[in-house]
Amino acid sequence: MKRIKVDIPFLISISILVIAGFLIFLSASLGILSNQNGKYSSVTFSQTFFGLFLGLIFCVMTSQIDYKLYKKYAFYLFIASIIATLLVFVPKIGIEHGGAHRWISLGFSSFQTSELLKLGFIIYLSAWLSGVKDKVKTFSNGFLPFLILSVIIGVILLLQPDTDTFFISIFAGVAVFLTAGGRWRYIFILALVGLIGLGALAFTRPYVMSRINTFLNPAEDSLGKGYQIQQSLIAIGSGGLTGRGFGQSIQKFDNHLPEPIGDSIFAVASEEFGFVGSTLIIILFMFFTFRGLKIASQTQDTFGRLMVVGIVIMVVSQAFVNISAMVGIMPLSGITLPFISHGGTSLFMTLTEMGIILNISKHKKITNRK
Repeated sequence: MKRIKVDIPFLISISILVIAGFLIFLSASLGILSNQNGKYSSVTFSQTFFGLFLGLIFCVMTSQIDYKLYKKYAFYLFIASIIATLLVFVPKIGIEHGGAHRWISLGFSSFQTSELLKLGFIIYLSAWLSGVKDKVKTFSNGFLPFLILSVIIGVILLLQPDTDTFFISIFAGVAVFLTAGGRWRYIFILALVGLIGLGALAFTRPYVMSRINTFLNPAEDSLGKGYQIQQSLIAIGSGGLTGRGFGQSIQKFDNHLPEPIGDSIFAVASEEFGFVGSTLIIILFMFFTFRGLKIASQTQDTFGRLMVVGIVIMVVSQAFVNISAMVGIMPLSGITLPFISHGGTSLFMTLTEMGIILNISKHKKITNRK
């Protein structure tokens, strides 16, 4: 198989998402600048240096590393990601915020280890499924091991608690499992178990029930639990067709819109760039998905193909959940918008994962055209 250059359309889609995302972040962060100058400095430094700068460096690095090495060390990478994630529960290492244990202290900054766990899970799952081949169709050699892996990361993430990351990881894992040849009937069983589990979470964890109630009755407590979705819809609606203009969002100021640089950043972008701009963001993610899956379809190596599917679905499902929550067609999740929302760890890991896909694209099958 002849080696070729990286997939240029995919590289272009990543570049546009990174540039547009950083500009949207800078605009959304002005709301923080007007209220908390100290926080603004730390937030922009984290996003710029740890997320963008280091992320781009690691993107270039991983694009040069032969992706097949990940298969060789998949088990160790997965174990390392589990250990790193468990460190959030260690005193003086883990950081607690709002009752959640999701970060570890690096001294000069913090790191959300669940981002490592997501990637470790996808790499090991892809390596294992590429090895079992047709046995993936069986219950004992296919679905049962997949279920065990899902339970392992589920226990760790739900203890933090980080329900959103758990669901995104499982959704990506299911995509990898089905791409490898897993049977749909097992996934239906998993979905049924998931619905039962969601019901249990709703009754045992008040914040889950609160999100569901707010989704079903968003106007019931417009100044309390329904405040964020109400303000988000106001921001999106006030953007009209073409928006107020870059930097001109009103909702991001004076604490009108909660988390303007976090999970509400799509609402800020919609207010500033209107229906046209928000639609272009969605189109960008659609093209990113199409091109990523195109790379997967052209990759002859099963491990590489499965890893591309897992990473692409992981990113786009997170984007879909975030945008859907902001427009009110899904419950608020608190999950961020990839490439755009504040989160140095998230941007760093996303760009690192993009480098892996770019390396895999170098090995895709070439179609001879006469």
